[in-house]
Amino acid sequence: MASMARDLLAQESVNATLERITSSATELVHGCDAAGILVLDGKQVHSLAPTSEMVTYSDRLQERLGEGPCFEAARGSLGERVFRIADLTSEVQRWPAFAPQAHEALGVGSMMGFLLFTTDEDFGALNLYSRKPGAFTDASELAGWLLASHAAVAFSSARTHAQMAQALATRHTIGEAMGILMGRHHITEEQAFDILRRFSQENNIKLREVASRVCEHGDPS
Repeated sequence: MASMARDLLAQESVNATLERITSSATELVHGCDAAGILVLDGKQVHSLAPTSEMVTYSDRLQERLGEGPCFEAARGSLGERVFRIADLTSEVQRWPAFAPQAHEALGVGSMMGFLLFTTDEDFGALNLYSRKPGAFTDASELAGWLLASHAAVAFSSARTHAQMAQALATRHTIGEAMGILMGRHHITEEQAFDILRRFSQENNIKLREVASRVCEHGDPS
């Protein structure tokens, strides 16, 4: 687990970090046959780094039905940061539409889910699947919780680094575009930036995209 934590922080991108998180779940958590991360955008579900089609199909099913443990965990409506379903066939009353279809159509026997969160925000839920009922033990839950705790920090760190890299790239592109406009029209730095800003606002186009157009074509239009 300690080695995995160091490995997570060494990944080069957000996607690589997420893929390492879910693959670690299948390696480290006893009984786990598949894993994935579910993120909600309103009621729209995004399946991130699924290790098998079972995960993707389960997420889609929960999105279509508007119910299910992973869906509710990511939304925070379970009231807890961990859920564990020993036998999916016994959860028909709680999720009457999802539970029987997940068991019969997808072959899900038991599930666990962990809210991915830091002090500042929630990111979604790390969800673990087994084809066997009763596959997850107390030790499985502890291992999953430790993994999710490390994963949330690594996910946050990777996303922060990605945002910083994007910000630096955007700043470089805008600076290059301003230089082109200054040389072409013999204007000041402030005037060049004002051209980019006004075109962005008037045409509802991101400033970064306007700058990219200038770098490619010499003007924003």
